[in-house]
This record gives sequence, structure tokens and C-alpha cells, in this order.
Amino acid sequence: MLYTETILKDLLSPGKTIAIIGAKDRPGSDVDMVGRYLLAAGFRVIPVHPARPSVWGLPACRTLADIDGPVDIVTLFRAAPACPAHAVETLALPHQPACFWMQSGITSAEARELLAPAGIVVVEDRCIMVEHRRFWA
Repeated sequence: MLYTETILKDLLSPGKTIAIIGAKDRPGSDVDMVGRYLLAAGFRVIPVHPARPSVWGLPACRTLADIDGPVDIVTLFRAAPACPAHAVETLALPHQPACFWMQSGITSAEARELLAPAGIVVVEDRCIMVEHRRFWA
């Protein structure tokens, strides 16, 4: 689904739940900086990592399917070749998110094509933190 500035602002409004695939709390990493920012900005953040039991002091889920309850945004800190599989995982959720967000430098036409029929907004090659600051800082 195509998005507008209005849709982006609504997606990034306070109180949303964001699943971060590839979450790591390694100091200095992009995902650590963005995750901590989103937490401080008031988002409910759910770290998703197959091997880490916790990230940012929060319990981590091994997969999206392990998340209990709905998610508004799935954001990825994974290489582009992993995105289609995460798109399929997203489509299998009982409550589909409003948005599938690929961070700066990440694009996937295949993921976009998989998600489009479901009406999920796909954002590519944009930093969720930068966009949030643009609207809300």
C-alpha cells in the first residue's frame, strides 16, 4: 500500500506497538540506538531475535509468531534477502500490522509485492527514528 505523509505521521503517533526484528542492545549499533529512542518516545517495543532472551531489559521473542497480541508496526534490521521471509511471517499473524518498515538501506520488491494485497503499508529505506523525529520532535 502506498503511503502519504499523513499516513506516516499516523503510524508514528504515540502509543503504538512496534516489533523490532533483529533487535540487539549492542552499544553503538543502529538497532540499539533506534530501539532505545523508540522506548524513550513512549512506544511499546517488542524485541524479536532468535537467540537473545532479552534486549533493552525486555523479554525478546524468537519470532513474530511468539508475540502475544497485536503489533502496529514490524520494523526490520535485517539484510534485504531476509525481508520476504519476514513478510510471509507477518502475513501469518492473527492480527496483521498496519506497517512493515524496512530501515535505511533496506529494500525488497518481493516483500512489498507479498504485503501489498493485504493492505499493509510498506516503508523502505527510511529510518523510523528519523521519521518520528521529523513529525513529533
